[in-house]
Amino acid sequence: MSQNLDVLNHSIHVLSPRLANQIAAGEVVERPASVLKELVENSLDAGATQIDIELDQAGIKRLQVRDNGRGISEADLPLALARHATSKITTLDDLEGVASLGFRGEALASISSVSRLELTSATASKAQGWRVVAEGREMQARVSPAPHPQGTTLVVRDLFFNTPARRKFLRTERTELNHLEETFRRLALSRHDVGFTLQHQDKYLYRLPALAASEGLDAPPLAARLGQLLGREFLSQSLQLDQQASGIRLWGWVGLPVYARAQADRQYFFVNGRAVRDKLVAHAVRQAYKDVLYSGRHPVFVLYLELDPRVVDVNVHPTKHEVRFRDGRWVHDFIFSSLHKRLSGALIGQESLSVEPSSQQAADSLLHSSSSPAAAAPSPWPTLSEQSALSLQVRESAPVQRPSPTADGSTLAFYAALAEPATAGVPETAPSTTQQPAANTLPPLGYALAQLHGIYILAQNQQGLVVVDMHAAHERMTYERLKQGWLERPLVAQPLLVPQSLSVTEELVQVAQEQQAILADLGVELAVLGPDTLAVRCLPALLRQERGFEPLVIALLEELARFGTSHQLEAAINEVLATLACHTSVRAGHQLSLAEMNALLRQMESTERSDQCNHGRPTWYQLSMKDLDQLFLRGR
Repeated sequence: MSQNLDVLNHSIHVLSPRLANQIAAGEVVERPASVLKELVENSLDAGATQIDIELDQAGIKRLQVRDNGRGISEADLPLALARHATSKITTLDDLEGVASLGFRGEALASISSVSRLELTSATASKAQGWRVVAEGREMQARVSPAPHPQGTTLVVRDLFFNTPARRKFLRTERTELNHLEETFRRLALSRHDVGFTLQHQDKYLYRLPALAASEGLDAPPLAARLGQLLGREFLSQSLQLDQQASGIRLWGWVGLPVYARAQADRQYFFVNGRAVRDKLVAHAVRQAYKDVLYSGRHPVFVLYLELDPRVVDVNVHPTKHEVRFRDGRWVHDFIFSSLHKRLSGALIGQESLSVEPSSQQAADSLLHSSSSPAAAAPSPWPTLSEQSALSLQVRESAPVQRPSPTADGSTLAFYAALAEPATAGVPETAPSTTQQPAANTLPPLGYALAQLHGIYILAQNQQGLVVVDMHAAHERMTYERLKQGWLERPLVAQPLLVPQSLSVTEELVQVAQEQQAILADLGVELAVLGPDTLAVRCLPALLRQERGFEPLVIALLEELARFGTSHQLEAAINEVLATLACHTSVRAGHQLSLAEMNALLRQMESTERSDQCNHGRPTWYQLSMKDLDQLFLRGR
């Protein structure tokens, strides 16, 4: 305690430039990856179209960044290493609409205070290049002529050589290199129009050519870059997204739920080209995936948000990893709705289809089926035994006339008719070889062949064999129909027999008062009893049997306070509906006819999020002919 008092009793004095820069370096320079981020962002702000990076000992011994940007003039070189010196903003108006990645003017000063820094640069108007050197002491920059093409080369040597305590916190070379590669990955993903190379110990780790601005999301060069940075599977396991509304655009790639990872290490979000880790964005993404992601898994995505720089504040954090939106609720809802809509597609690469009444009725019959075959309700479809008996009649009868695709190529009526019960005692089976429609008109999940152990449906499609988890698929379809039915009517409020008091913070009491309209729409009625006490008077009727609703109400208010919107009640209601869907869906061991199987497949093709069950597990799996040939060593 006495030591602390001695410190407080010291007189106030101005920090030396060296110490001030080293303190700033503690915020900006954490490890070599931090240095790489700052230097490359400066190159991007300088208009570079090619950036080459060289590393020795994971950047600790040497980290070099070379670009072909605008360069720095001789007169500005000493200022480039001065604190709070920048060419990117001059007035407050510039700060409120800043479009550059850097603007604080602290990066080079902070880096040079804890390393031996050498900066060489040349502009287009001068044939002569110039070099400035600083070695972390009293910041006395030395300027001298040096040959250099237009652009800038920055070399950082011996990081933390004069702050050994900081250097001891660095990890192994392999760990630091991993951090460098991750930073490089984010930078390379942020600007596809810039070429990048990365070398370590004179060995190339990445060579990424610049892409033309006109390259679309499915352009081969862009696919090649994403494949190098994120792995070959990323594009095949992701959905393209491009949504615009009222001056805001969200585009990129979102991974399929089955491609989720155990860690959140493949999540890249960019706001106007700046990589950010924002709580509002993370919440919107998490809510969009909540119905299709397995517990404990994290989605994969590369997303770009473009909007007016004046409605987003990037001056929130020293490392500029966080941003603040002027209308956070609107941005949150736009991100959520865009992702939710894209993830609601019926099948991989397929858009949702409307359903003919006959096909809907066929699948509806499964909803009322019991888990026990003996107790099952009468089915409108022929049983397997009935089909076997009827097959003899079919052989002796005329060929069955099946509908064909319409002239305009539409096959919806064709598949709907296939799912209808056979007339005149004719069983429903897949079309014969002579009657099969063209390959490009086959349904995505094909036609049922058989049922395996009363659990899986085996079907043949154009690619090969489809295996469907019968219960998981029907559970998802039932769940989606229950949700849709619930959302199409208002949330009915159920008054509590005895209102329950709830202790909360003063902030949440204010939220409850300000958001009464939203709470009423959600079937929740709260009354203020005191500065930190609320009374819960009504809850949604579907949750009337729930116990311990206090954490739910508090979480609801906290979300409203933070994001201006909430999905807590919807999530709670969905849990109830998911339980109902699980208990009312067809069970393993329930025998289905081929017609029932085909009806189930057609309904899957027209149901949102049918790729995963309510618990995030896949509902079907594709085995291509190539996969099957490899299993049996065909062609070897």
